[in-house]
Amino acid sequence: QVQLAESGGGSVQAGGSLRLSCAASGLPYGFSSNCMGWFRQAPGKEREGVASIDRAGSTKYADSVKGRFTVSRDNAKNTLYLQINMLKPEDTAMYYCAAALSQLRCLTLGPAFDYWGQGTQVTVSL
Repeated sequence: QVQLAESGGGSVQAGGSLRLSCAASGLPYGFSSNCMGWFRQAPGKEREGVASIDRAGSTKYADSVKGRFTVSRDNAKNTLYLQINMLKPEDTAMYYCAAALSQLRCLTLGPAFDYWGQGTQVTVSL
């Protein structure tokens, strides 16, 4: 049974930082073989991909977060991370981690990932 468990969200002031984590278990062929991604969804908006990291460690970011978000993975701990700096009110959203066997998902940052977590809320105030 696949489980993706996000943590680390919270309420912060603009300009602050957060580090989100996603603990994975049960992924087909193991955590290290999967493309991993972070998505977010704000109220009334579509879910959008913000960052991904493939099994080789190559990363991709949405233009809106480049320079502020850093995605990383620790394959020994089966954990995905998202370091978020210089938070803005428009970063307020539910943040989800996702996994996909196809490495192409990491290139497109589209929504067609295979497995999803339940999400962790990030709220940024002025």
